[in-house]
Amino acid sequence: MAEILAQDDALETACRLLAEGEPVALPTETVYGLAADATNGEAVARIFEAKGRPRFNPLIAHVADLAMAERIAIFSPLARRLAEAFWPGPLTLVLTHREGSGVHPLVTAGLATIALRCPRGFAGEVIKRFGRPLAAPSANVSGRITCTTAEAVNAALGDRIRLIVDGGPAPVGVESTIVKVAEDGLFLLRPGGLAAEEIEKVAGAPLKRGEKSVQAPGMLASHYAPRAKMRLNVTEVEPGEALLAFGSRRAKGAEKAARMLNLSPSGDLREAASNLFSYLSALDAAGGATIAAEPIPGEGLGEAINDRLARAAAPRDTDGRVT
Repeated sequence: MAEILAQDDALETACRLLAEGEPVALPTETVYGLAADATNGEAVARIFEAKGRPRFNPLIAHVADLAMAERIAIFSPLARRLAEAFWPGPLTLVLTHREGSGVHPLVTAGLATIALRCPRGFAGEVIKRFGRPLAAPSANVSGRITCTTAEAVNAALGDRIRLIVDGGPAPVGVESTIVKVAEDGLFLLRPGGLAAEEIEKVAGAPLKRGEKSVQAPGMLASHYAPRAKMRLNVTEVEPGEALLAFGSRRAKGAEKAARMLNLSPSGDLREAASNLFSYLSALDAAGGATIAAEPIPGEGLGEAINDRLARAAAPRDTDGRVT
């Protein structure tokens, strides 16, 4: 079973295990990540093994600062401006991979691009001390609900890894926003913890949408999935369903729900994002066959919340794969 250490006591142990090629669960401002040395192929393979993750799904390489990132990828002036504005923080940039970067090909899944992020807090301290980039997808079983607490990570992966660092609940609560910076524009590959409008304001250009091929984490059609089936944008709750509520107005029949959790009674999208995965997990644990989700506005962080819910509700077989 995994050892769980408070982040104030975990820096040296985490770095030692990473140097040994072991994956370590780390808190970030977005969600908990399962980190390993991005330059060590065997270490990266252990991430895939622990998560049961498809190897065609690329990973994000996490860096300590812009200088480390520029040794790994080619930054255009626009990419550099975005990094300077939002790093450290919940923005991942997909850029052309620099030849000879040292990052193992398993991280990029054979693509000519690489996804880079500079995290805040303890994860950033680990990377700075370790001196190499860390590949770090979310610390959960692949395709299942993302973990935002050390306790959730332990329940999902505690028998598969050696260390979980406890930094308390992740403050943002959804994964980073992923933007591809290309010659023909900016592409929103995954909405996340940084609103698209904020990125567009700094970029001075709109984000294009509609990319379908898997170019970054979180782009599989079925992802973030509970074991229960999901119904979205419900206006009426069926007897026995669990209800994922939002705001002050309830769907018809809400009183019949087996259990109800409200992402934000006041309708605050930031609060809703921070509660999303923990509430989905709690409703899933209640044992009902279906989770019904009330409508959530699509602007700002609502775009990321609706993206996660849509992927959680996608048709899948018993292994979590799209059917």
